[in-house]
Formats: sequence, C-alpha cells, structure tokens
Amino acid sequence: MHFTIQREALLKPLQLVAGVVERRQTLPVLSNVLLSVDGQQLSLTGTDLEVELVGRVALEDAAEPGEITVPARKLMDICKSLPADAAIDVRLDDQKVVVKSGRSRFTLSTLPANDFPTVEEGPGSMTFTLPQARVRRLIERSSFAMAQQDVRYYLNGMLLEVSSGMLRAVATDGHRLAMCSMQAGIEQVDRHQVIVPRKGILELARLLTDQDGEVGIVLGQHHIRATTGEFTFTSKLVDGKFPDYERVLPRGGDKLVTGDRQLLREAFSRTAILSNEKYRGIRLMLDNGLLKIQANNPEQEEAEEEVVVDYNGGALEIGFNVSYLLDVLGVMTSEQVRLVLSDANSSALLQEADNDDSSYVVMPMRL
Repeated sequence: MHFTIQREALLKPLQLVAGVVERRQTLPVLSNVLLSVDGQQLSLTGTDLEVELVGRVALEDAAEPGEITVPARKLMDICKSLPADAAIDVRLDDQKVVVKSGRSRFTLSTLPANDFPTVEEGPGSMTFTLPQARVRRLIERSSFAMAQQDVRYYLNGMLLEVSSGMLRAVATDGHRLAMCSMQAGIEQVDRHQVIVPRKGILELARLLTDQDGEVGIVLGQHHIRATTGEFTFTSKLVDGKFPDYERVLPRGGDKLVTGDRQLLREAFSRTAILSNEKYRGIRLMLDNGLLKIQANNPEQEEAEEEVVVDYNGGALEIGFNVSYLLDVLGVMTSEQVRLVLSDANSSALLQEADNDDSSYVVMPMRL
C-alpha cells in the first residue's frame, strides 16, 4: 500500500473518523483506524463496535492498493502537527507504516486489516434519501432531551419514526420530551420505529454539514446506515420499547400564553442566576397580559422578572426546572412562542407560534 495526499484532504475525514474511536479499548485494534486504498480512493474506517464511520477521499496521484490499521490518535496528531500545505506520503513497509512529509519521517505500528471488526450488514428493510440540512434540523431540535445515563437504556437515544410521507424524531429523559417532524417523500404504510443510541445521533449530526447535499438512510433490523458523498455512517440500534410519546403530549390545555421568545429567554436566564443550583426551580405566575417569573435559593436570595405576554385566562402559578425551558427556547428560531397550560400539576406544551412541526413537553415542579 502506498499513497500521497495533501494534509488538508487527509485531516478532515481523519478527525471525524477518530472521533468515533474510543481512547480506552478492550480490543487493541479498536483504537486503530483502517486505511484502505482501492483504485484512486482512500477509505478511512473507525469503529467502537456500536458506531462505525467510513470516510472517503479521492487520491489525485497514482496509488498502490492495500489495507492496514494504524493508531488513530497518533496518525491524527502527526497530521495536525505538519504545516498546512504539506504533502504526506504514506507507505506500508514490512508491517510498519512509514509517514513522510518534507524532512519529517514517522514509523507507526500496525495491526492486520483482517483483525478489524466490521459492523454486520443485515438485510436493509427500508431506504430513503433526504436533504442533509433538514435531517440535521430534526436532530438539533430534539437531541437535547435525550437521557444521558439512564437505567432505562432505551431513553439514552432517539426514536426515529417513519410513517407515510413523514419522518419524526422524539427524545425524552422522563422529565421533558422533544419531538420534531418533517415531511419526507417516504412511502411507508405502517409505522416503522427505531431507537438510535445517543452516540450515534451526535456523530450523525456532526456529519451533516453540507447545506445543499443529500443523505441516504437505510433502516435495517439492527442498524441504521447514513451515506453522504464523503461518509458512510453505521450505528447499532437500541433494542427496547420506546414510551408511547403520544400519551405524553398534553391534551386540552385551556390556558394559552404567547410571548416574545427572546424576551422570555433572557428573563428566564436572569432569574435562573438565583435559583437553587441543584433543582433549578423557578415559579411562573400568570395573570391577564402578564407573566411574573420568580426564583429563590437556600441563601434567601430572590429574583423576579415581569414579561408582558398575550394571555387572557385565569390566574395560575406553576413551577418548572428553568434549564428545561431554556433548552427549548434555545433550539427554537421563531420570534413568538406558544405555551399551553392547564393547571399547576400538568405538563406544559411549548411550540413555535407560527408552526407546529416541533413540540416540547416539560413536566412541572413542586416548589
């Protein structure tokens, strides 16, 4: 195996692929990246057995085919440390990889490509192609509500649901729920649901950077695979039953509040400064046309804000974790936001005032 490549062309895919590789591995080969040259194409593959990422680069000069695995982190650090316009020459020589650039020369240890695990390709049950920017928006608008290390392992991921002409993402950690839907030309009669693990979702969002590009998605029985021009990303699915999110969506809330998103966000941020650091609780007090926000903490400090809102219901007092409200207002983009409430013990539904493709549910707190 032998190829020559510009530093910039190698560094971008290498950084993304190395992001999948875990530093502490049970199998030594998992801290390596698989380099494979076929014709005029170099492929780089990294995996942690749950998520696999393949980056592809076209080589300008003639290359010798072959494949081998080298330490991902070290190869990346070497590339980073070379000058920006450097040309890098990589050659496999007697079970070592020699990396040369200018007057620099590095010899890296290798492990055979045959030892490198590949994510099994199951029968694909469904394939569709969507604009990258819209899939990224779907993920960004809902991924913040995924649980982090919940014992209910199926919450440490995101539900992707495909139904006729629609792709929907749902995430919840048991205290709040985020849901975003997009129209998609998918012909699917019955609902198809998969749970993609947290790491898979975050890696996928990092790859969808091309505003005008498309991404091809395959949903198999045990895997999701996404392919763009330069990358193929595969993730195992979480085997579990996601909660019935439709039962969580509050119905019949009669108290409708509409307000300026940015004003509310700033008022919540300021009030949060004096909320209890552990529980982050704030109190919302609604009256005609006015929302009062209050916070206090064990040091007997208090904050109070008043925001003019569009509201004509009865008086209501309700408590929330302010971080959850700020997360929602942070991913919204509209000027006006809509808040639907029913009473002090029922969840709140937040939506953008001018479209309802995203819905957010936040459970109240007892203060």
